[in-house]
Amino acid sequence: RPELNAYLMRAFDLPLVGDLFKRNDQAECYSFWDHYNPGFSMPYRDLTALDLSEKHKKAVLAATSKLTSEKRNRLLIKITGWSRLGFLYSLFSDAKFIHVKRDGRAVSSSFLNVPWWLGWRGPENWRWGPLKSDHASEWNRFDQSFTALAGIQWKILMDAIEESKKLIPEDQFMELKYEDLCEHPKEIFQQVMEFSELDWSQEFEKNINKYQLKNTNYKWEKELSQRQRDDLEGVLNGAMKKYGYGI
Repeated sequence: RPELNAYLMRAFDLPLVGDLFKRNDQAECYSFWDHYNPGFSMPYRDLTALDLSEKHKKAVLAATSKLTSEKRNRLLIKITGWSRLGFLYSLFSDAKFIHVKRDGRAVSSSFLNVPWWLGWRGPENWRWGPLKSDHASEWNRFDQSFTALAGIQWKILMDAIEESKKLIPEDQFMELKYEDLCEHPKEIFQQVMEFSELDWSQEFEKNINKYQLKNTNYKWEKELSQRQRDDLEGVLNGAMKKYGYGI
């Protein structure tokens, strides 16, 4: 209901009432995407421009055009899992894309602790497509360990982003680390604001200072057994170095 969203956007500016709305958590809103483009939320591979029909493109653009207001004229979208960069760039050719990456060991351990991870069904029945021969051999080498499979998933997603970001002009793509954001939130947000062509303000800085970001990467070492930690680092060693993390 994009029309309802327009009213809610105006409500943000109302005394007291606006504060209540602002306390709501932000989410991916996959039901919105699936309504206008069925299949957006759960494809077995990364979505590309080839997956965008004219019908769905017109529907998405018509709906998203109603989501902004005169005061808030920038649309912010949060996406997880597949990057869908090629798909989104075909929709919004002037968009700015920010990729927040994180230590693969922490991400993989997180997969094992969320109810929606389908890796327990095996790669024949999960959301990330059949394993390529090298990944399949690797998984078998680690005795089909689910911990290893979670690490392979991180590599699959990172490799997909690495490939699809080639389509995006350099001045429209930014990459940052979750760890850097936690350690230096003000500095990272200043870079993000500059990249996004948004003005920095004292009010925005004050809001950032209200939050203490905590890096929770340490959890994977405490939550996994020694064998699981060894399997995970064995799977991720080369990829971690490739994407800026040393083991």
